[in-house]
Amino acid sequence: MANSVSARKRARQAERHRQQNASQRSHVRTKIKRVLRAIDAGDKAAAEEAYKAAVPAIDRSVSKGIMHANKAARHKSRLNQHVRSMG
Repeated sequence: MANSVSARKRARQAERHRQQNASQRSHVRTKIKRVLRAIDAGDKAAAEEAYKAAVPAIDRSVSKGIMHANKAARHKSRLNQHVRSMG
């Protein structure tokens, strides 16, 4: 357990940041799942709308350090491929 005042403060900050990061990560995953659900349902219009909403959320997670840039690019690329290949 943290003993010094500064260590206790750091522990409080770390916990607050962990919770914020978890919330952001969950938010991005939800956006991605919405795109995947629309793709599975075969609804191209809904998939395109969900993809347009997901891309800024993914980019925001990169800028906040929640997700690595390459992982974000991979998600965007694969989601876009699936949406574009829909009939």
